[in-house]
Amino acid sequence: MRISNELRQRAKGYASGIVRLFKDLPERDKAAQTLGFQLLRSGTSVAAHSREASRARSDAEFCSKIDGLLQEADESALWLELLMEECGMDNECTRFLQKETDELISIFTTIVSKVRKNQK
Repeated sequence: MRISNELRQRAKGYASGIVRLFKDLPERDKAAQTLGFQLLRSGTSVAAHSREASRARSDAEFCSKIDGLLQEADESALWLELLMEECGMDNECTRFLQKETDELISIFTTIVSKVRKNQK
């Protein structure tokens, strides 16, 4: 199983949303900037891992890239939660990104589970 172009575009859109959120964070709020930088790193890595997985040469390499994607997505969920709960960044953008994070985790978990099941 490989990643569709539509799903790659969705991951890229997610990364773009993370970039926009980061750019809108208050510059004087050190906590928000620090958490935002961590989110920027992990959130954009989700898209990078999806591209890497789409070029995998084997199912094992594919699963490894998706595992990395899932780790980055889970980390992104943490930074979003902290921005919302501790920095007062609970708004439409962060709620959308939180929902998208959860959906991407579910989708990619299903994909990697199917690939592993077919390997057995």
